[in-house]
Amino acid sequence: MKPVLFRNARLIDPAVGTDVRGDLLVAERVIAAVGQGLAAPVEAEIIEADGKVLAPGLIDSAVFRTDVAAAVAGGITSVLLMPDQSPPLDDPALVERAERLGKPKLWVRPLAAATRGLNGRELAELSLMKDVGAVGVATGRAAIADAQVMLRLLRYAAGLGLVVVAHAECPSLTAGAVATEGDYATRLGLPSAPSAAEAIQIARDLRLAREAGAALHIACVSTAEGVSLVREAQAAGQDVTAATAPAYALLSETALAGYRSFAHLSPPLRDETDRAAVRAGLADGTIGMLASRHDPRTEEDKRQPFADAAPGAAGCATLLALGLSLFHDAVLPLPRLLAAMSANPARRFGLPGGTLALGAPADLLLFDPAAPWRIDAGTLPGLSGNTPFDGIPVAGRVLRLLKGGEPLNP
Repeated sequence: MKPVLFRNARLIDPAVGTDVRGDLLVAERVIAAVGQGLAAPVEAEIIEADGKVLAPGLIDSAVFRTDVAAAVAGGITSVLLMPDQSPPLDDPALVERAERLGKPKLWVRPLAAATRGLNGRELAELSLMKDVGAVGVATGRAAIADAQVMLRLLRYAAGLGLVVVAHAECPSLTAGAVATEGDYATRLGLPSAPSAAEAIQIARDLRLAREAGAALHIACVSTAEGVSLVREAQAAGQDVTAATAPAYALLSETALAGYRSFAHLSPPLRDETDRAAVRAGLADGTIGMLASRHDPRTEEDKRQPFADAAPGAAGCATLLALGLSLFHDAVLPLPRLLAAMSANPARRFGLPGGTLALGAPADLLLFDPAAPWRIDAGTLPGLSGNTPFDGIPVAGRVLRLLKGGEPLNP
């Protein structure tokens, strides 16, 4: 494979927090050299970075569909695929198949279904799925209602060294709800659930994980109380991490105005107090990952009355630009923002990548953090453009993307 030399780049290694100017050489699918004034091999392709940011390719820690075009457009080289597929990833053969779906342009890291058919009752064969490539185990779009089943899952996963990825909504409180309880949902006449449904589920799962000695990851934290619970558990030394999605840091329930079904998400959008708490949780590291929760839907799924529309939004193609909004708003410095989208998920789930260290896989992203553009749902690449951010101006554009040293065209 032809070597590639990036010259005069702003090199950000989120795994160690460095941010320096320099050159980086890719050879034999790995990072071969980093430094100043590197000599280019005769056959190398030379890319003049002109001070633009060169960082590890993004690792999206929660997607519901393998969508190669959207991922490449968003600077993503690796995704953690949630088990909510058709059929669910509850069998080793299905996990093996899922791992191959993104080749050759995208690494797909499957999360095993916690229970057979994601029915919340009978545990799936986690050991066999780990053996064929599952990097963790997830409850999927819904929490496991039965505490005894959840405890058995946590103990089983702990014995295998697998992180349990848990959905944080109490099923008995959120059944049939499409919005967060409060004045706004009342005015719109939408079925709603209290925001405390998240905290109740997180509190239960934290306590069960402590009982089991298991590693727990909260898939999406969206409320002030949820952030507080995770922060307290981390301070007490519990092995727990958390993620959120850009929508919960950038939007509130006011985005539901006009019954915009593209803003029907799971979990639902919250109020301004919760949004501020999510941003604070990202700022202090309580929430260590920013994921797209990419869930493309068809127009038929979304062009329905709000309560009947399918929840979820496309997010891979906009993850970098929306994440950079947090940098531009001074919520997070750039190395820490990139860590939330690469180094932190790599570290938590034991994945290659997320670093510019010598010998690391040459999964690399060159981007301009200041390049302006406007999100247009109709032109987003990939399976669907169902985004609540349609028409919003952003800054940050992918210039080059390499996976395993091979150039991809965003």
